[in-house]
Amino acid sequence: MSIINALVELFKESNFVNLEWQNWAMILLSFGLLYLAIVKKFEPLLLLPIAFGMMLVNVYPEIMADPLLIATPDDGTLIKDTAAHWYDTGVFRLIYTGVKSSIFPCLIFMGVGAMTDFGPLLANPSSLLLGAAAQLGIYVAFMIAIITGQFTPEEAASIAIIGGADGPTAIYLTGQLAPHLLGPIAVAAYSYMALIPLIQPPIMKLLTTKKERQIKMDQLRTVSKTEKIIFPIVVTVICVLTLPSVAPLIGMLMLGNLFKESGVTDRLSDTAQNSLCNIVTIMLGVTVGATAEGKTFLDIKTILIVGIGLLAFAFSTAGGVVFAKLMCLITKGKVNPLIGSAGVSAVPMAARVSQVEGRKYNPSNFLLMHAMGPNVAGVIGSAVAAGFLLSQFG
Repeated sequence: MSIINALVELFKESNFVNLEWQNWAMILLSFGLLYLAIVKKFEPLLLLPIAFGMMLVNVYPEIMADPLLIATPDDGTLIKDTAAHWYDTGVFRLIYTGVKSSIFPCLIFMGVGAMTDFGPLLANPSSLLLGAAAQLGIYVAFMIAIITGQFTPEEAASIAIIGGADGPTAIYLTGQLAPHLLGPIAVAAYSYMALIPLIQPPIMKLLTTKKERQIKMDQLRTVSKTEKIIFPIVVTVICVLTLPSVAPLIGMLMLGNLFKESGVTDRLSDTAQNSLCNIVTIMLGVTVGATAEGKTFLDIKTILIVGIGLLAFAFSTAGGVVFAKLMCLITKGKVNPLIGSAGVSAVPMAARVSQVEGRKYNPSNFLLMHAMGPNVAGVIGSAVAAGFLLSQFG
């Protein structure tokens, strides 16, 4: 009998009975995301750690516990507990300080820079216009968030940056303007980045004709090594002088690219784009997912953030495609409008989607390098947009 009683007590103390319905809902959602990452292979490097962190925090919420904050007995307001120690903090919350302090986003940007070839952009400078046009969703989402009346201008700006499809930039800006929304915004931004192969193709097909999707583009010119070395230096100087607040992001992005293109720092370039980037991606992905604890995550504001973020992403994709259609008209059919969708800054995911969609309608088409131009331009464009929003509301 004592064994049965012990088992009953063990069950009562387990999280099987202590979890709320919101936790179970988020666990089921995490299972869906794991399925997409593992079975469907939708950007598993991002989606898998995010989904696993989401699952783990809802199975064991204490992993993100903050003992430095306690609820007052009268109204439940959180205040600092002077008797608590930082080392008693949940392990994921300790790692999460790298997200909140913007260390992880900046390191990710350095890795992205080291992996990025700006050659297609230099070979076709008009790609910058497509990268700029694909930031449309940022400004549309800002207006929608303000119209709802649920968000302050600072919160609206943080939500809007999801439209840039750039997780590190979204984290950086939100950490500066609305740190209390960092969890849902980061989860939304990275989830939509991972789901690009699902979200973008219907919009691309809706806004283009079959004839436009079949357009075969001419081969790009060869870009010299000197151009590739000078580019990150010039971009850093111009962007930072114009928008000083964007210095951490643009600076780290271009530093990583200079490691790659200089030819004298191969070890640093290799570390930035492989070991360091992989380590930071694991820690950032898992802890971002771990912010989605059911009881705090499932509320009206979070649902609005996810919905507005999706609209922002859709409008950004549409903005790039429509502008590419305009370029197609001006050049008399020399630009395939499908490359416009790559103007969002999810490198190289968005460019690969343009390539895949183009091949469906013309098997001889090779749009990848043409799409990489607006794709890397989108990275710069989203960072500049974040700098502008930070200068206005920071």
